[in-house]
Amino acid sequence: MNISTSQALFEKAQNFIPGGVNSPVRAFRAVGGSPVFIKSAKGPYIYDEDDNEYIELINSWGPMILGHGHELIQKAVSDAIQHSFSFGAPTRREVEMAELITSMVPSIEKVRMVNSGTEATMSAIRVARGFTGRDKIIKFEGCYHGHGDSFLIAAGSGAVTFGTPDSPGVTKGVANDTLTAPYNDLEAVQKLVDANKGHIAALILEPVVGNMGCVLPADGFLEGLRKICDEEGIVLIFDEVMTGFRLSKGGAQERFGIKPDLTTLGKIIGGGMPVGAYGGKAEIMNWVSPLGPVYQAGTLSGNPIAMAAGLTMLNYLNEHPEVYSQLELSGHKLVNGFRNSMKKLGLNYTINSVGSMYTLFFTEQQVTDFPSAKSSDLPLFGKYFHAMLDRGIYMGPSQFESMFLSTALEDSHIERIIQANEESLQEVIG
Repeated sequence: MNISTSQALFEKAQNFIPGGVNSPVRAFRAVGGSPVFIKSAKGPYIYDEDDNEYIELINSWGPMILGHGHELIQKAVSDAIQHSFSFGAPTRREVEMAELITSMVPSIEKVRMVNSGTEATMSAIRVARGFTGRDKIIKFEGCYHGHGDSFLIAAGSGAVTFGTPDSPGVTKGVANDTLTAPYNDLEAVQKLVDANKGHIAALILEPVVGNMGCVLPADGFLEGLRKICDEEGIVLIFDEVMTGFRLSKGGAQERFGIKPDLTTLGKIIGGGMPVGAYGGKAEIMNWVSPLGPVYQAGTLSGNPIAMAAGLTMLNYLNEHPEVYSQLELSGHKLVNGFRNSMKKLGLNYTINSVGSMYTLFFTEQQVTDFPSAKSSDLPLFGKYFHAMLDRGIYMGPSQFESMFLSTALEDSHIERIIQANEESLQEVIG
C-alpha cells in the first residue's frame, strides 16, 4: 500500500509538533485516520499535497466568505507587502478598519484590534470585569471562545456549584469565577444570577453556536439574556468570531435584532489572516488602556497586511449586499437537497442551519444544546466524513462543528455535494 504524502508528513510532524498538528481538531482523532495536508486553495476548492482536489465546506472555519484566493484580496495583500510586513506603530488602515466596523456592526461604537479570536474574548472579559468591578462570568456549555483559561471550564452540578477546570493548567481559582449554563436555558441563567447576585461581570455566548455544530438560539432566548443583563448590570458579550459579517453585514446581532454590550470578532476582518477585534459601547471601551486602566497590548495588533486584506473583504461585503442573498440561497438549496435525500433513504437525522452555516447531526433528536448534540452517533459521523472525503468533499473533521459555505460555490458544486451526501449516507447506513 502506498503511503500518501499527507500520511508521511503527519508521521514526521508527530516527532516535532505535539500530536503532529498545531490545533487539535486537525488531527482527525474525532473521525479516525490521518489528516489531509493542504497545499493550496482557490475558489471553492482545496488541494492536498498529493494534488487531490476537494470542494470544501470549512472555508478556514468561516472567514472565506468569497471563497479562497479572491483576486481583490490577493491584490490588496500583494500591494501592502511592498511597504514591509509590520511596523508596531499606528497606520491609516487601522483607522479605516475601525471606522468601517463601527459603521457595519450595530452595537460597536469603539473597537480594538488584536491578533486572534481567543485574544479578543480574553480581552473582552477583562474589560467587562474592569468596567463592572465584578469577578464572575457566565458561559454556556458547548460554546467555544478560544483557549483562554476562563473558558476551559466544565459545568458544575447546580446554580451554586463552582465549575471545574476542563484542562490541566487551568487553576481552581479561575474555575471558581466561571459559571456554566446550558445553552437555550433562560431559567438556568436566572438561577445562576440569583445565586451570585452582584458578582457577575459578564455573560458571553455565541449567538448562533458553531462549536457544538450549528445550534440556533430558541425564540426569546437572546431577548431574555438581554433583559437579565440589563436588570443585573451584567455586560452581555456576543462572540461573533464565526457569525460576524457572515450571517449579515452586521452579524448575528443584526439578523436577530439584539444589541450586545461588547462583541468579539475574528479572522474575517483579516480576510482569513490572523486577526481579531473586540468592541462595543464607548463607555465600556473607554476603560481600555491607554484611555482607561484596563491593560491590553500587542505588537502585531492592527498588522498592516491583515488590515489590507480585511478592509478589502469588508468593503466588498458592505458594497455588495447581494452576497448575502446568494449565501442564503446556496444554504437553502444545499439543506433542502440533504433533507430530500434523507427522506428518500428513510432517514430522520437532524439538520440545523441558518444562512450559510449548517450541521448534519447523526441523531433523530432535535439539537438545541450540547447534551442533545452529544446524542449524535459519533462513529457513524466518522464513517460519513471519510465517505464524503472519498467523493471529493472536505468537511470539518468533527460532528461538533458547523460547515460554512462561500459565494464561490455554484449550482454545479452544490449538486455535487448533495449527490455525494446521498451516496455517502447510503454507504455508511448500509
